[in-house]
Amino acid sequence: MAFYESIIIIRQDVSSTEVDRIANEFQQIIKDHNGRVIKTEYWGLRQLAYEINNNKKGHYYFMGIEATKPLLDEMDRKIKLSESIIRSSLIKVDEVSKDPSPLLKVDNAGSEKTVDVTNKTSDKKPSAV
Repeated sequence: MAFYESIIIIRQDVSSTEVDRIANEFQQIIKDHNGRVIKTEYWGLRQLAYEINNNKKGHYYFMGIEATKPLLDEMDRKIKLSESIIRSSLIKVDEVSKDPSPLLKVDNAGSEKTVDVTNKTSDKKPSAV
């Protein structure tokens, strides 16, 4: 199995409850296919660089995972079938960082944000493959 970092962007009009449901659905898919969720982060409702399908903002959700090719194929299939997901990205990395992402350290108001980090691995920098 290899390590991956995945980001999904969910439509701006989706409720936070629905965002949680989508995130839990992907975590369950990973577990069902013998993958491992190493780290998850909700980055919040953020401005998009450009409008996507009439959305100017999106809910950003990050997952650091350990997965096989069949699992990645199933995740890709689910992303394509979901009307709520407007963009996604999957990058292979050497290891998933144990540290919170810079986006989570401090928000615009200066308050701390939370992160769910489980089964941490080393903090090597990711490399694109």
